Amino acid sequence: MSLRVIVNGAGGKMGLEVLKALEKESDFEIVGKLDHHDNLGQTIDQTRADIVIDFTSANVVFENCETIIKKGAHPVIGTTGLNPEQIKTLQERCRDQQLGGIIAPNFAMGAILLMQCAKEIVKYFPHVEIIELHHDGKVDAPSGTAIKTAEAISSVREIPSSKIQEHELIPNVRGGKKNNIAIHSVRLPGLVAHEEVIFGDAGQTLTLRHDTYHREAFMPGVILACRKVPELKQLFYGLENIL
Repeated sequence: MSLRVIVNGAGGKMGLEVLKALEKESDFEIVGKLDHHDNLGQTIDQTRADIVIDFTSANVVFENCETIIKKGAHPVIGTTGLNPEQIKTLQERCRDQQLGGIIAPNFAMGAILLMQCAKEIVKYFPHVEIIELHHDGKVDAPSGTAIKTAEAISSVREIPSSKIQEHELIPNVRGGKKNNIAIHSVRLPGLVAHEEVIFGDAGQTLTLRHDTYHREAFMPGVILACRKVPELKQLFYGLENIL
């Protein structure tokens, strides 16, 4: 029996790629292709959708998630921009309904492996900064992937604060901080999604880098998530939790 899937944000670059990926799989039936002018809740009711994949925008993703959960569909959320309080709220609502879902800042397997490697390296290299680079159409900064990477690193080891009193000649030129890790955001045409994690120690540096050149790189993770969420009883944050 096929899983009934709605793609919310179907007209966007990620949404179009998701549709192509789903059409290649025999265990999914696309029952809705929605954009901002469509009624998400009404469509879930009409189609009896099992899963809603959301690749929309940061300013509507929380409301979309609330609607998906309220209607009893499984959320698979690739839209970034949710803050920790919003994620916690959505997780509590899924837990109350015993409803499985996932919020993933990045669905690319390479990005997940980068985070796992970073957690090992920080045991020996406690000084680290992150550079994330995305296309110029990305509104939120820093990226959800960069935030998730900083959280993963600091879960293993507390990152020391700088002992130097810095003086920025241009405000914020040193980037923003997450758990004492500086994050720098770049937005340029020609980019898709890229991340560098640079570790430093006396006389040496070590750099991890992941590059996404085409949005099809995210599709195996999206398909995996869609197959997994019906078996879950809670909302997970991060694809690594279901691998």
